[in-house]
Amino acid sequence: MTPQRPSRGSAPRPSRRSRDGATERPRGGADRPRGPKPAPARDDGPQRIAKLLARAGVASRREIERMIEEGRIALNGEKLTTPATLLTDLSGVTVDGKPVRPPAAARLYRFYKPPRTLTAANDPKGRATIYDRLPSGLPRLMPVGRLDYNTEGLLLLTNDGELKRQLELPSTGVVRTYRARAFGDITQEALEDLAEGITIDGVRYGSIDANLERRTGRNCWIELSLTEGKNREVRNVLAHLGMQVSRLIRTSYGPFTVEDLAPGAVSEVQREALFQFRRTLKK
Repeated sequence: MTPQRPSRGSAPRPSRRSRDGATERPRGGADRPRGPKPAPARDDGPQRIAKLLARAGVASRREIERMIEEGRIALNGEKLTTPATLLTDLSGVTVDGKPVRPPAAARLYRFYKPPRTLTAANDPKGRATIYDRLPSGLPRLMPVGRLDYNTEGLLLLTNDGELKRQLELPSTGVVRTYRARAFGDITQEALEDLAEGITIDGVRYGSIDANLERRTGRNCWIELSLTEGKNREVRNVLAHLGMQVSRLIRTSYGPFTVEDLAPGAVSEVQREALFQFRRTLKK
């Protein structure tokens, strides 16, 4: 399906490629992060229960730790008091009195999150969430990170809490790429300074590779690549530079892109592609 194109030929697109198909280095600024080195295989011995439950798709590790504090998780009928409990499997573990199913094979989906939708399960104000936009028939899925209410583009979804954690951690070094339509005066030189990182209102943002793509009057499109993904990072950084963002699209997350997806569409990543990608992730 062909994605809906923004005005003036500004649809999301994958990384630039040279004539021989190789990805080109960006114009100006620091080189794009090259990605992490392959990690060793996972341990097969006893593991913390928080990790096992996350792997089973119950919730994230942090949420599981909170559930343990609330007394919602038990082992053989006894409530657990610490997420440091070591187990080899989830036999006898219950959550809210219900046995935990063995973990299913990890699955990953690409979803084009439309604007004006929340990356949340529900909203007290009644606003639409990603789960209102996802088609029926999918397994229970958790979002990898978040996109704010007005930001659109690629949102990864998975049934595996451990994969979700790996993809979200800044230390894993997965590159996120955005395209921003903004109003204001900016130069390529000013954008290249972001490669050194920037502190705004006491918050430190790491290296950002930013390129001015095109300008029409005082309107322009800027491509930005980063590995941290802090809350509203792109919007905050561009606002600090005097730019007013009118549209923000995440075009890629690691090797996965929004290419060929229309707003609201979802596509599963092939298992072999997911397996190969996971081998490159740091623990």
